[in-house]
Amino acid sequence: MKKAILGKKLGMTQQFLPDGRLVPVTVVQAGPCTVVQKKTIQRDGYEALQLSFDEYPEDRARKLVNKPAAGHFKRAGVAPARHLREFRLADISGYEVGQTLSCAQFVPGELIDVTGTSKGHGFTGVIYRWNQHRGPMAHGSKYHRGVGSMSANSDPSRVFKNKHMSGQYGVERVTVQNLEIVGVDAERNLLLIKGAVPGPNKGLLLLRDACKA
Repeated sequence: MKKAILGKKLGMTQQFLPDGRLVPVTVVQAGPCTVVQKKTIQRDGYEALQLSFDEYPEDRARKLVNKPAAGHFKRAGVAPARHLREFRLADISGYEVGQTLSCAQFVPGELIDVTGTSKGHGFTGVIYRWNQHRGPMAHGSKYHRGVGSMSANSDPSRVFKNKHMSGQYGVERVTVQNLEIVGVDAERNLLLIKGAVPGPNKGLLLLRDACKA
């Protein structure tokens, strides 16, 4: 991974490509991000960059940032921010603490991987959660939206692990790979990404080079 940035999903729209095709795009506010810490092999056992995103106003920072986090930001000489994430890059020698990263490092046509937290749907049944078929809707069935057969009768007399059942649906870390960047607006810190990305509007996103491109 050569470059990465934090962003916020703003919503979806459409964009015409140079060849005349109309494609759906997700608008992402990517950066600006500030380098808060450089982790090194000598001190931390691995190399990584720690980036902050979405700075707090000064009055909100005093109320929402605890003392350990405030001290961490103060040591780096940067303003406290809402989000703090690490990225293991191939080479961090060209970065310095306090440096600002923007979406200008990406170019149209480039492929990236986008990671976010999927939308939450609460406690759902197997039809909504796993796309299972319902049972017969006749009156004599009396079994319409249930989970179905659970296990063998006498052997092994238990339900196997990973059986698709009802439960919490959503709020999971999801990565969508090989999404194409359609447009870059460095002045407004916006990226136009072809297709959909995980999570709701205003959700945090991690954008990095495509690992399989």
